[in-house]
Amino acid sequence: MAKKRTEMVEETRAKLIQAARVAFAEKGYADASMDELTAAVGLTRGALYHNFGDKKGLLQAVVDQIDGEMAMRARAEQESAPNAWLGLLAEGEAYIEMALEPEIQRIVLKDGPAVLGDPSQWPSQNECLLRTTETIQSLVDDGTIKPVDAEAMARLINGAALNAALWIAASNEPSLVLVKAVDAFRQLASGLLKKDRR
Repeated sequence: MAKKRTEMVEETRAKLIQAARVAFAEKGYADASMDELTAAVGLTRGALYHNFGDKKGLLQAVVDQIDGEMAMRARAEQESAPNAWLGLLAEGEAYIEMALEPEIQRIVLKDGPAVLGDPSQWPSQNECLLRTTETIQSLVDDGTIKPVDAEAMARLINGAALNAALWIAASNEPSLVLVKAVDAFRQLASGLLKKDRR
């Protein structure tokens, strides 16, 4: 039975994204050859242009996929924490720690911002912002943290985690920077706690 057109399109897209993840991680966006990438999976440049528009569109698809995986991993850390406060910290720390992974470092934290612009403006950040806002509002409501504007604080908390990750990725000593960044993130966030909760 012949594959449906939509299945073939999805299969082609998946092949291109997977090949691009490997190429971008190994060589970087600028040095990755689209001819080599498409040939490696038995496709043509036409398939790339048809599915993603151009190399930048393919990078966007790769970043979206990796960013989605990062969000799921951070969310899993948050959900396994014993309470909402520790979950908020665990989610932010997990995101920061992922900056040590070479694929994330190169594609999401170095090439992504250089080619696609400010990561805080990427569409994937909206979902993270909404989740963090809801968590902070519930922590305000249950009296764990001081009364704050939940969206404003969510933007600052998420921004702190993102900037810590960018700092780690740009560092010559990422493991050393990670320790400093996680400690500073905890100190910053702990300022939200009510005195009787510290």
